[in-house]
Amino acid sequence: MSVTTPRRTRAGGRAARVASRRNPGDEVPNAAPSGLPGGQYRPLTDGQCRQIIDAAFTLLATVGIGDVPDLIKRLAVERGCRIDAHGRLLYTRGFIEDIIAATPKSLTLYGQDPRHDFEVKKQHVRYGTGGAAVQTLDLDDGTYRPSTLRDLYDFARLADQLDNICWFTRCCVATDVTDIFELDVNTAYAIASGTTKPIGNSFSFGSHVDACIEMFDMILGEPGAFAGRPFCKAHISPIVSPMRYGADAVEVAEAALRHNMPVNTIIAAQSGATAPAPLAGMLAQSFAETLAALALIDLLKPSHPVIFSNWPFVVDLRTGAFAGGSAEMAILNAGSAQLSNALGLISGVAASMTDSKLPDAQAGYEKGLTTLAAGLAGGNLIYESAGMFGSLLGASFEGFVIDNDILGSVQRIIRGVEVNSDTLDLDAIEQTIRGAGHFLGGDQTLAAMQRDYFYPPLSDRASPDAWSEAGRTDMQTRARERARSLLGEHYPSHISRAVDEQIRSRFKIHLPAGLMQ
Repeated sequence: MSVTTPRRTRAGGRAARVASRRNPGDEVPNAAPSGLPGGQYRPLTDGQCRQIIDAAFTLLATVGIGDVPDLIKRLAVERGCRIDAHGRLLYTRGFIEDIIAATPKSLTLYGQDPRHDFEVKKQHVRYGTGGAAVQTLDLDDGTYRPSTLRDLYDFARLADQLDNICWFTRCCVATDVTDIFELDVNTAYAIASGTTKPIGNSFSFGSHVDACIEMFDMILGEPGAFAGRPFCKAHISPIVSPMRYGADAVEVAEAALRHNMPVNTIIAAQSGATAPAPLAGMLAQSFAETLAALALIDLLKPSHPVIFSNWPFVVDLRTGAFAGGSAEMAILNAGSAQLSNALGLISGVAASMTDSKLPDAQAGYEKGLTTLAAGLAGGNLIYESAGMFGSLLGASFEGFVIDNDILGSVQRIIRGVEVNSDTLDLDAIEQTIRGAGHFLGGDQTLAAMQRDYFYPPLSDRASPDAWSEAGRTDMQTRARERARSLLGEHYPSHISRAVDEQIRSRFKIHLPAGLMQ
């Protein structure tokens, strides 16, 4: 006996639906949203994860951490830890597991504009910036030159307009500001002035943190306001690989914790140099070091939110050069995300660090491979994801806008395929086969066109003839024009003139106000 399935009918006229899809206004769906769950790519089996995590715990309990600052040594001993005969601090597995259990498993990162707030949790993936490039690829003449404070401000306001960049961390160093205190304050000022997205920064000393928080309070309108809405996270590197603490990080961490600033503990061991060359050994040591960084923060302030950033870096063993765009870099950072996820920690990893000097084919494939691997592995916060070139020594404006396209495509891949009554509509397939015989212009096609397909703005999909007639432009040329357009149009004004004058009267700000409008 055959069963006839009733056909569904849709309300509203087709012409109206077509018109609404062609002119969607503010309701146009995003086919490649940020914050989707990863975890589809697992370079390590469950058994391999357990082996590496066990090895990390063993290293902490037997080898321990050297060069322990006196404060950390005292706090650790008070909580039952032991110092061995060589002065190394030993952490037992149970001690670290208790810290992991008490560490928050989610975190809200705030922007100055609440529209940019987002929660970091589980294996949800987002991309943002980072780095300390000392050179910038000039947008006008295409040569590298020393990075400046104005470059940093321009990068921030460029990122402010790029949808797939969720936060902005300093990507270049203002080499034109030589005083260390003024460099930290001006870096924080340029970033906070250039974008209302969540930001991140590193600091040289604890007193510099206090000064920047004073400035952030001015921006928010009252003393102490930052602690209630900490829109900047502190980037701290507490470990000097292999397996030693860095004394300077303690002072910076203490200051950040006083102000309720989220802390990103970054470990960047280098394979074959400061960490083992075999990938498994590299992951075990760097993971142990990141656990030791987590312990340091917990000793200073138990249960404070921490971004667990294990960034295993790769060295080209033939030359000793950094190989940020390597396949091994993609595997290691994906594996790092997988290990962090296994413990439920908020993970930070790194990707998109091409060794190419220009936005060329090498840059494209290196950035695509590393960002996709990190995202599919479920890294929560993926740093260095825009504009980084020359093995992290250079930053590029056109690279920012190209990488924004790459990130959109990667987010679309992470999203995957939804299977439901709308996307698997057998009635619609049958009607089309028995009717028009093609799906062009159909209701289902028009709906999917906006909902399911990502269209990279810079990509050229024209025929060779049409491309030639349009001027034969390449990706870098189109990106350069787009970057110029965005930088020429957008000067954020979220900080009032009165507040800006107050900041300038309190601190020596090197960025001329006339360049910010």
